[in-house]
This record gives sequence, structure tokens and C-alpha cells, in this order.
Amino acid sequence: MEFRHLRYFVVLADELHFGRAAQRLSISQPPLSINIQQLEGSLGVTLFERNSKGVKLTPAGVAFREAALRLLAETEQAQDIVRQVAKGVLSRVRIGFVGSMLYRDMPERLTTFQKAQPRVEIVLTELNSAEQIDALLRGQIDLGFVHTERVPRELEKMLYRSEPFVCCVPKGHPAVGEKMVMLHALSEEPFVLFARDASPDYYERILALCAEQGLQPRVRHEVRHWLSVVSLVSKGMGIALVPRALADSGIAGVHFLPIPQSKYVSDVYCVWNEREMPSVLPALLDTFRT
Repeated sequence: MEFRHLRYFVVLADELHFGRAAQRLSISQPPLSINIQQLEGSLGVTLFERNSKGVKLTPAGVAFREAALRLLAETEQAQDIVRQVAKGVLSRVRIGFVGSMLYRDMPERLTTFQKAQPRVEIVLTELNSAEQIDALLRGQIDLGFVHTERVPRELEKMLYRSEPFVCCVPKGHPAVGEKMVMLHALSEEPFVLFARDASPDYYERILALCAEQGLQPRVRHEVRHWLSVVSLVSKGMGIALVPRALADSGIAGVHFLPIPQSKYVSDVYCVWNEREMPSVLPALLDTFRT
């Protein structure tokens, strides 16, 4: 079994059509068929059922597809490590983050860390909380910043930041200029809310905060990113409750007003998989502990 056999198999398993698979691989059909036959011969199993209607994976083929994908990913990772070492990079840390982390000192702390560890490469990917947890479990990122403390037992977590919510209103709103806004006075306002599927914890926490303070929000819009929430408010599409860090977003046309103190606050957790973390990750976590 050779590396090309795995690659050819995965493409054919995706397409389930020899013509399309050959086209993706930039080869003709006969070499593709020969390579698949060689792979099946080396394994001693039939991976595909072939008939006049097309191609279908056998149960053995379905099982082998997962193994082949994993082997290809590990090979690609090994090649990437070699390239990084050749460039003088000793380690790489892949970080997932929610957009509001841009206003919670994450860039500044990463800059400090990079100055102390210039041979560590930092790779950032913006993902919502659920996507980060899935990526950590799959080994696709090394560290996440999420809006929930409810994480699988396989993962470790550390509270990074806890801050109050504030009320975001559009420019010209009657409440602008007040020292504090009472939420129950905003019952007739359209409400912009963080989407439930993007972060169930935030969704539930904001609704609980509203109930605590006598507001039954008229939810008009649901979006998946905090900056989208603030942007919609700036366009006069409604009001919103957002973490205080968003006051530093620099988006024009909005005002951020304090609300009465609440037990419901905005928490951000660092999350990682201790069994698969890069050796430099503890030092990076120390940067976010201070």
C-alpha cells in the first residue's frame, strides 16, 4: 500500500464515480482503477461495489475511509512540521477564538508571548464556542476561548475573564446620556440577540438577565457574532445586551450604557486538551493567567 493509493481511495470514496474522481486527481480512469485494485489486493478486501448504476462503498470501505482520512491528515501534519523546522519554527499553537476576544486583550497578550517566544508560530481561527470544542476534540486546534464552562470531560478549562453586560443602543436613543438604564423600561424596543445555536449559554444567560430585571424582550433579530449584534444596533435595528468589552469595538453610531448589577455576567474560558497539547502551551496559558 502506497500513499497515492490512500489519496486515490479517499477521492473515489467522496465522488463515488470513477470519471469525476479521475478528473479531480488529474489522471485518466484506467490508472485510477488499477490503483484501487492494487489497494484492495494489498488489504485483501473489496472496498467498492461496482455495477452499472455506479460505485458504492462496502462496509469495509466505509471503515477504511475513516482510517485513510486519519493517515492522510497525520502525513500532512508531519510534512508541515518538517517545513516549520526548516524555517526555524520550533512549535506551532493553533488558537480558536470568538470575535469579542479581539477586545479582551488577546492580541496584546499574544504579542507579548511572541516577543518572548519568537520561534513559536501562532495560528488564529475565528470559531464560535461549539465549533471550537469540536475542533479541540478532533485535534484541529490546541487552545480555545469559549463563552461556556460546559465542556466535555476530556478538556481542561480556565476562567479567563468575567465582566458585566451593558446595554447597547443606537445613537440618538432617548436613554443616551443616562447614568444607568433600567431594562424594564425598554420592553417596547426590538431586541437583537446572540443566536442560540452559536452559543446556547449566552442565549440563555441574556434571557435570564432580562427576566431578572423585568424585561420580556421582543426578539427581532438573531445573529452569530457579537460584532454583528453591535452593527445591527448601529443601524437602528434594535437594542442589545452585550459584554462590556464590546464598548471598545470602535463601531460608530452606538452607545453602551450600564445596567443594574446582576448575577448574570459574561464569562470567557480558556479550553484545551491536555493529552494532545504542544509543549509550549503551558507557557502560553501562563500569559493568559496573569
